[in-house]
Amino acid sequence: MAKTRGSARAGSASALDSLDFALDRGSPVPLYYQLAQQLESAIEHGALAPGNLLGNEVDLSVRLGLSRPTVRQAIQSLVDKGLLVRRRGVGTQVVHSQVKRGLELSSLYDDLEAAGQGPTTEVVRNERVPAAADIAAALGIAEGAEVTLLERLRCTHGQPVAILCNYLPASLLDLDTGKLEATGLYRMMRAVGITLHSARQTIGARCATAEEAGRLDEREGSALLTMQRTAYDDTGRPVEYGTHIYRASRYAFDFQLLVRP
Repeated sequence: MAKTRGSARAGSASALDSLDFALDRGSPVPLYYQLAQQLESAIEHGALAPGNLLGNEVDLSVRLGLSRPTVRQAIQSLVDKGLLVRRRGVGTQVVHSQVKRGLELSSLYDDLEAAGQGPTTEVVRNERVPAAADIAAALGIAEGAEVTLLERLRCTHGQPVAILCNYLPASLLDLDTGKLEATGLYRMMRAVGITLHSARQTIGARCATAEEAGRLDEREGSALLTMQRTAYDDTGRPVEYGTHIYRASRYAFDFQLLVRP
């Protein structure tokens, strides 16, 4: 097992100089893939931030004791994923990290904050509206009953990741726009004693409309992940129905599959 460490700080000629890399040359896993995985992990966890430069491939190959084609292949795999970009006259630069989120009942805000992604929120709508039939069915209320509609744009590192649309029974809690822009919805619910217990969730995919693409800084027709969720409290009462869209280039659901005995 070979370890490499430098001393330069992020934002200098190479943001990699302050990172450790452990490359197992006896492993059947190709060295380029080991390097790519460790670079991706550093980006995901904020050790490599958007805008950081990686330096040139020759210096990196010498420092790690790898061939230049191996380093080039590792970097190219992350360029292909959209995590890195090669800029003429600048070098290889971190663009952003892809958010990977487990399939569990948690707040996107809390997950992003825990991952060091620096979440921010813009509240687009916070108003009372009559419930359409599908929303009423999800929340177990009469069609036309008043619900609170929230529409928010969630960003990480200043870049848009998702458009979140949530509906809650109007009597559930007061939702202050300023607080919504400073924290997550589920955190606000917990603060007033609402205990989330379970949810029913559906995940899908579709292409971005022109309006969605503009708001998410994508091209029209780009892939979006979709999610519909109805969340229930510990009494079995539906307390929130959400319909969200995520940039597939920056967001993924990550989960483990088990074989039933």
